[in-house]
Amino acid sequence: MIHVLTKEDALYPKLLKQAPRAPSKLFYKGTLDTPLFESCLGVVGSRRMTSYGKQAVKELVGTVAAAGITIVSGFMYGIDATAHKVCIDSGGRTIAVMPCGIDYIHPENQTELYASILNHSGLVLSEYEGTLKPQMWMYPSRNRIVAGLCQAILVVEASVNSGSLITASFAKRFSRQIFVVPGSIFSENSLGVYQLFEEGAKLVISPSDILDFYQFSRLPQRRNFTQLALGVTEENGLEGEILSYLRREPMSLDELSRVMKMGFGKLSSLLTVLCLEEKVLEDNGKYYVN
Repeated sequence: MIHVLTKEDALYPKLLKQAPRAPSKLFYKGTLDTPLFESCLGVVGSRRMTSYGKQAVKELVGTVAAAGITIVSGFMYGIDATAHKVCIDSGGRTIAVMPCGIDYIHPENQTELYASILNHSGLVLSEYEGTLKPQMWMYPSRNRIVAGLCQAILVVEASVNSGSLITASFAKRFSRQIFVVPGSIFSENSLGVYQLFEEGAKLVISPSDILDFYQFSRLPQRRNFTQLALGVTEENGLEGEILSYLRREPMSLDELSRVMKMGFGKLSSLLTVLCLEEKVLEDNGKYYVN
């Protein structure tokens, strides 16, 4: 069912109302209540998400969502969609801000995610009614709402002149905290991130960096970056050893073979099993913890 929220309504997000050019109306589907807006983190990033970006979202967003912080994003494929999914999988609540009419699902192939957000006490928002299809000017307009709803924005991967930097510029204008995830110096997806860092954004290397900002003092009981750094795993034997190495750094078959002093045949068989179990994924010849 579609509902309409105006600035005069008590449930209209207070933080968004304070932002310049806040929408006079918000159309929404899902579960609306005041606690949903009390601690919001916007998560944005590249549509061309890398395996590293996906892993970063899982570890950072999964932890802060499980702690009770609402995850806000723009529903696009890549970092946005992954942030929504990870939040739901962690038992958290998420808000999808759409660049189109509230009755139009965009991208169209994400109908399952759209339904999952609503089925897990989440919210779908738009300032447009009906089945209005997205136009280019609607994306920056959507980005200002993402920034306006949140106390802070987390940029995971972003190229220069990307939509993520537009969201960050709104966040800066609204005096919001901007967090960025450090990336590879060889990746185009890191250029926008380091530009934001040079402009004063804070680097995030642990969920605690975000939770401290929201004054959440206790981490939920789940695997986090500290455990990854220490190589703590729930697996035993050779599979656990492989995962321990890959948690430190993605590696090729040749690199793993050298550090583990193991032949290609046996190592390849173990990696195949880990990939089938979805514990590891392969991308451009490198293996990553999934």
